[in-house]
Amino acid sequence: MPRLDRRLAVSTAAVLTAASLALSACSLTGKEKGPQGTGSELPSASGSAVPGSTVTLVTHGDFALPAALLKKFETDTGLKLKVSKIEDGLPTQLALTKEHPLGDVAYGVDNGSAAFDLQQGVFADYEAKLPDGAAQYKLKGAADKDWLTPVDHGAVCVNVDLPWFTQHKIEPPATLEDLTLPKYKDLTVLPGATGSTTGLLFMLATMDQFGDDWTGYWSRLVKNGADIAKDWSDAYYGGFTAGEGGGKRPIVVSYDTSPAFTVDDRTGESTTAALLDTCIQQVEYAGVLNNAANPAGARELVDFLVSPEVQAALPDSMYMFPVATGTPLPDAWARHAHQPSRVYTFDADELAEHRQEWLAEWRDVTSR
Repeated sequence: MPRLDRRLAVSTAAVLTAASLALSACSLTGKEKGPQGTGSELPSASGSAVPGSTVTLVTHGDFALPAALLKKFETDTGLKLKVSKIEDGLPTQLALTKEHPLGDVAYGVDNGSAAFDLQQGVFADYEAKLPDGAAQYKLKGAADKDWLTPVDHGAVCVNVDLPWFTQHKIEPPATLEDLTLPKYKDLTVLPGATGSTTGLLFMLATMDQFGDDWTGYWSRLVKNGADIAKDWSDAYYGGFTAGEGGGKRPIVVSYDTSPAFTVDDRTGESTTAALLDTCIQQVEYAGVLNNAANPAGARELVDFLVSPEVQAALPDSMYMFPVATGTPLPDAWARHAHQPSRVYTFDADELAEHRQEWLAEWRDVTSR
């Protein structure tokens, strides 16, 4: 299944900390460079990283690139790679430690939190050479967006348990509005917007679809019996009928890749489907950290993350699509992980400015 959403889950304390950081920042527009804007320039040293020096990658708790691939980076560059995992609240931890960063490169900050970290001065100015196809995944709406390198992408979508609907002789829903219809009452489980990136992005999808009436839509969802779980893993594994946890609800918010992991060995067909008219894009980025101890090594590491070898390893190890066009996919992905032709969108700068306000409105409606 797609990785647990704990890597970007935001605790209540972390949310309050992030809010106070945002309020104290001198420049929230991201239009000024420097320690109180979106970052500062890397030192002008033009040489390569010092052979034998250590470069530290700060990432989420579910980072799982193959050990042999990480060893290849060390062999090819002469650097020593250290991976430092942050189990919860990676974006907030990066902001809290920006003056004395936890490493040299961060990987795993996504489009739901990247603008906040840019505004906090977490990242330094480095624009990697992108592989073919990757430019379309640059952070949309954030100033100095080239400072972050897109590494992988997927889509958050409503998923359904196909055999359940066949057994109960009910047509599955197709759109976000369908989830509020009486025939789907008490059938939906959703990850909370305050507890996971998956839930936050789904909230943003509803905002794009329903505009000023987005809270009205959530009110209708709640009245139709939608269950709000803490995060993605609780919703999928605990509430979803196809999630192996004894759940009782056949509709869940998950990923466009999820059906590739629910294939029936007897038939070769997936037992779930992603509703491709309900999706919003998720992109994960890598960036050189401001005040990095090894900025030259950091640049080499960011380049490595968009190399053909890493891009090819992403589906099986990180459960995300590579950003490089033409990267081969596992057979199950090619057959069952269908990507949406249209996705909901949002402005990253606007999200960074209004995140706490919008989450407060969401909590008011859902009583979470």
